Order: sequence, then C-alpha cells, then structure tokens
Amino acid sequence: MKAKKPPGDREDAARLNASRMTRDAWIEAGIEALVDENISLVRIQVIARKLGVSRSSFYWFFADLPEFHRELLQYWLEKNTAPILEHAGRPAPTVTKAVCNVFECWIDPGLFDPRLDAAVRSWAQVDGAIRTIVDQADDQRVEAVTGMFRRYGYAAEEAFVRARVLYFTQVGHFTLGMRDDRETRLSHLRSYLLTFTGRDARDEEVEAFFARMRQVQP
Repeated sequence: MKAKKPPGDREDAARLNASRMTRDAWIEAGIEALVDENISLVRIQVIARKLGVSRSSFYWFFADLPEFHRELLQYWLEKNTAPILEHAGRPAPTVTKAVCNVFECWIDPGLFDPRLDAAVRSWAQVDGAIRTIVDQADDQRVEAVTGMFRRYGYAAEEAFVRARVLYFTQVGHFTLGMRDDRETRLSHLRSYLLTFTGRDARDEEVEAFFARMRQVQP
C-alpha cells in the first residue's frame, strides 16, 4: 500500500505546480475556452487539464470562479472597448479622417477581436449581470463616437444617431459573419464614409486607410 504524502509535501508540490504557471496563462486559456466553446466550459478543471496543471494551482491566482470571470470581462473591456475609445478621441483634420481612425479598430485584429466580442455577447444572453456590463460597454463606445462627431460641428441629436448607425452597423457586420474580402471592403470605403458623415473623404485619407488595411491584413 502506497504511503500518503504528508501535508507539507502536498503543499510543496502545489507551490511548484503553480510556479510553473502564470495568472496571464490562466486568463488566456479562459478567453480561448470562452471564444472556442462557451461560458459553460470556462471551468477550473477543464482549463487546468488544458494547461497541464493541477486544479489547486488556480487558487494561487484567483479566489474563485466568479473572480476569474471578472478577469475575463476586464480583459474583454481592455481588448475591445479601450481601443475604440482611444481612436475615437484622436485628433484629426476632418471628420472623415476621424471615422477612418475608428475604422482601424475593426480592421486590425490587434485592436479588436470580433470573435471575443461575439462570445461575450453570447454569454450576456444567459447572464443578466453580464448583459448589463455589455450594455454599458456599448454605451461607452457609442458615447465616444458621438463625441467624435460633436467635435466636427454636428448637433447633439445628429451626432448621437450617426454614432449609433456607424457603431451598430459594424457590430451587425461581425454578428452576421459577413465575409467580404479586403478589396471588396476597400472598394466601398468612400461610400461608407459619405454615408456615415455626409461628407466626401479626401483622396489622401482614403489612400492612407488603404495602406493601413493592407498592412494589417496582408
């Protein structure tokens, strides 16, 4: 009969196990599970197995699963909301250039992850508390874009409606899984800018956006 390890040995083993892992590794694995599966599979045991560590190592970094969920939401907010707020606030000589700045968030995967956004929205469908957070994030995004339009002389109501049209059009594009290729999307850029702003874009603004899109989507 195998002798049981004394408590001290078990604690040492758990500490060694945890030292081989990081908080960020747990969060990244949780995000991956959320995106590839759904929130029901964001479970400690499932993720521990994927990481090749013991379940106990989780508790070196998080008090419990609800705290872990909060960290995943914070990651989403920083990944998908913060860049929109920052880009909408960037100075630009024209409103069409300002809209191009916002568009960068949706062409550069380093600034916005559509699959993560869809996963969090699916989570919100089954959890009212998460829905509240998603609604608040949407409000923040729309408010930032509204502020962008206001800086270019649009009246408050018009700026708000234009911001909603621009933002929810893009969310719908991702939600519906539109598969326009890069060149098709670029071919419509002038028309999108005119539709969203009511103003014609400058040639240099369009060319600069073309170059940026081809850089981030080679």
